[in-house]
Amino acid sequence: MKSLNVGSIKSSNHSKYYNFNKSLSNSDLVSEIIRLKKEKNAILLAHYYQSPEIQEIADFLGDSLYLAQCAAKISADIIILAGVHFMAETAKIINPSKIVLIPDLKAGCSLADSCPPEDFKKFINNYPDAVVVTYINCSAEVKALSDIVCTSSNAIKVISSIPKNKTIIFAPDRNLGQYLIKETGRNMILWDGACMVHEAFSLERIITLAKKYPKAKFIAHPESTSPILDIANFIGSTSALLRYIETDSSNTYIVATESGILHQMKKSRPNKIFIPAPVQDETCACSECAFMKLNTLEKLYNCLLNESPQIKLNRDLISRSKISIDRMLALS
Repeated sequence: MKSLNVGSIKSSNHSKYYNFNKSLSNSDLVSEIIRLKKEKNAILLAHYYQSPEIQEIADFLGDSLYLAQCAAKISADIIILAGVHFMAETAKIINPSKIVLIPDLKAGCSLADSCPPEDFKKFINNYPDAVVVTYINCSAEVKALSDIVCTSSNAIKVISSIPKNKTIIFAPDRNLGQYLIKETGRNMILWDGACMVHEAFSLERIITLAKKYPKAKFIAHPESTSPILDIANFIGSTSALLRYIETDSSNTYIVATESGILHQMKKSRPNKIFIPAPVQDETCACSECAFMKLNTLEKLYNCLLNESPQIKLNRDLISRSKISIDRMLALS
């Protein structure tokens, strides 16, 4: 049971308010969130790395590309983005006139934090003729400095769309960049950033686990380090990993990405076995994004009730950062 502070809720006929001070179970919170979504004409977008209870009540559930595509088509008055800050920023950039909420403003991203805008601007100024491609896991300020954005789902397509005589800067994920160099044959200039979740996997422990489950296939997200990717049976974006286990004939998988995806994998193929890839810290069973998990049902309820915290971006930043996002969406 989760305890909520005294609050004011509109009644269903919009004519009354009443206060409450009681404990609400998760099921009560879910009911209230669903009611408020309908009452306020709000839509909930959630990433696969959210907790299962948030995934279950999402109007749209997916990876970064899918959520950006959904944000571009939404007609609701309010968008709640259950994910991390850069995702909510992207939704605001695409929908500047709408209210965009995030359950916890502290839900950041280690990869986005690894690329400070002022440092990135100095970096790209060293290559004035380069095409700047940035992974969507970056701040609005970095998107504004970019020519085109990509996600792990469409990164190969984006890189392949750039003329071969052009120099490419890829940021901020060096691991995804190295993977793309191998896949596309393009010799890109890489920013030295990384995701702490995908860098946490232990090659030694994965190999030990694979020996314990010799029939298991090892599947990995391309943000993982090269040694991890070198032993993978399949490499793909979050959504690609999900599609793979739906069509592949194997029964057991060791999965190297944020453990939140296992919920959808188990729902999709309940008769299969999914094992989170072990990390270097032997006290942890799997790799979780602490930022993603800051969002809770209670915070989701409160942010929708109070319409706060909101994502605020100035018009100039929205205008400049939208160019790179629109170019990606046009390709997708």
